[in-house]
Amino acid sequence: MRIGLRYGIGELGVDVPDGRRVFTARFPRPRSSADTLVMEALRAPGHGASLAEAVARRRVGEVVIVVSDITRPMPYAAFLPAVIDALCQLGVHLEEIVVLIATGFHRPTTNDEKRHMLGQEVLDRVEVVDHDASDDGQLVELPGCTWSGERVRLNRRFVDAGLRMITGLVEPHFMAGFSGGRKSICPGLCGLDTVRSFHGFPFLEDRRARPGQLCGNPLHDEAMSVARLVPVDLSLQLVCDLQGRVVGAFAGELGHSHEAAVEMVRGAACIPVEDVYPVVLTSSGGYPLDATFYQCVKGFVSCLPAVERGGTVIALGACSEGVGSASYRALLTSFAGRWWTFPEWARDRRGVVVDQWEVHMHVRALAKVGQENLHFITDGIDADELAQLSVTGHSVHSGVIEQSVQGLLDVLLEPGQRLAVFPVGPYCVPVVCDPQAEESGKEG
Repeated sequence: MRIGLRYGIGELGVDVPDGRRVFTARFPRPRSSADTLVMEALRAPGHGASLAEAVARRRVGEVVIVVSDITRPMPYAAFLPAVIDALCQLGVHLEEIVVLIATGFHRPTTNDEKRHMLGQEVLDRVEVVDHDASDDGQLVELPGCTWSGERVRLNRRFVDAGLRMITGLVEPHFMAGFSGGRKSICPGLCGLDTVRSFHGFPFLEDRRARPGQLCGNPLHDEAMSVARLVPVDLSLQLVCDLQGRVVGAFAGELGHSHEAAVEMVRGAACIPVEDVYPVVLTSSGGYPLDATFYQCVKGFVSCLPAVERGGTVIALGACSEGVGSASYRALLTSFAGRWWTFPEWARDRRGVVVDQWEVHMHVRALAKVGQENLHFITDGIDADELAQLSVTGHSVHSGVIEQSVQGLLDVLLEPGQRLAVFPVGPYCVPVVCDPQAEESGKEG
């Protein structure tokens, strides 16, 4: 059987034997265009204020629409113009509307990325700005504390807004259970100190910080507590299929809209796994999710429930932008050859180093299968650098990437051995039926 694995902006074809299990999300077909679905949800939300009601209750100040950055493939250009038109029809002036990109700890978006994400029409009509977690001038400290007892600094324009509207793409998330909803605010609009706490050792060491789980997940609880400190006036949560088309739009109150979207995603992209496999082949999701090695970690962490302890993971990602941030690269390479010492180092530190949370999740994969069994194939990182990233690396020429994946699979998969395949990486995740069995090593 030939399977297409997402890689960069395209796919790689790989032949897999009989007896394989393919984990594929099954979303419904779009019943209408993205702008129609979004406007229907905003006019008649399931719970909470409609767009018209939110505008009628508007305080003095800007209308701030929070959007995700380039790492979330949200088709904003297909519906955001209609939202802006609706706001204008309700009496809001264009100069009062601000689109705020919730970058969290990610780098700023480029002009080309803004154009790709939002469309030129939006850029021409309203102000579009990036949140900068390191800019003290953008932040204001909030009264009260988070679920874990931390103080919070949040984006000032969001806090001071006359109407706060957030948007989110809801997908499985390898730490927080699901993306979207409260994550637009925390970590999306937080200062560095809050982001560091949110991604700190105690939270990530909790085994409930995993794909598909919200109940008891400390990242979810913390993010929700931050969101409650500055209530959202209107939430718009979207579900997209594997082609990036909007198949579900849920609006109104933050918690209810997110929960409704989560239920749709849970049914379509969270696949119960009752067995584990000696070999797992996974994509990293394709562009934009595999643009850096940092993002590719999500692919080989999300598939862990499906691989047996000591089994083999074969992951691939284009890494067209390289490893990731300078701080991430430095931290990851500093633990080359001694990755097993990272948990003790992280536990004993008083502060949190930028991007150490991604290393933490990477080590979760290493602890289960070992570096020798964690294979990563790419044409975007050279062999010398790949050798410092705590994987068994395969740096190949772009012209032979497909053959290289096939060759490695053929070598590592013994005759008759069972195989699990994740063609779209972390966009479809296995969820355990018995977490206690996973802890004992019987199930992934």
